[in-house]
Amino acid sequence: MSQESQIRQNYHQETEAAVNKQANKEQTAAYTYTSLAVYFDRDDVALPGLHKFFKGLSDQKRENGQKWHEHQTKRGGRVVMMDVPKPPQDSWGGPQDALETALSLEKKMNQNVLDVYEVAHKHGDEHTADFIEDTFLDTLVNNIKTIGDHLTNLKRVGSGLGEYMLDRGLNKE
Repeated sequence: MSQESQIRQNYHQETEAAVNKQANKEQTAAYTYTSLAVYFDRDDVALPGLHKFFKGLSDQKRENGQKWHEHQTKRGGRVVMMDVPKPPQDSWGGPQDALETALSLEKKMNQNVLDVYEVAHKHGDEHTADFIEDTFLDTLVNNIKTIGDHLTNLKRVGSGLGEYMLDRGLNKE
């Protein structure tokens, strides 16, 4: 009993599908960051700064998913919920492995958002293109820079006490 929305205008089906996919990718990233956060909160890992950092990224991705859904309904599209896959692992090794995973994930998320932007632009949907520019791109670039900086600092200071000092700094932010 799905009929087209009465408010839909200049919202191509390919853009609608891309928005639904991206909302799901945001939820998948949130789930991965939640897994990272709880890993660093374990009593045998005990790095509260990394827990806080990854929990913040998880919250951000979950909110981003909601923003995509709000945009979808505002444009007259239909939100299609999809399965959110389990993160690739439950144990994340040390902080360097975790930050490298996060950096790779943020780069993928940035490319995914750019792909949605291209689809919207291809169909002359300037509203969706502007929404993407205004809402996501700067944050993603900042996330990539922040994670890259943390990774560089961690490599500089090394494991053991260096990891502890990086974690303390993250816990104060």
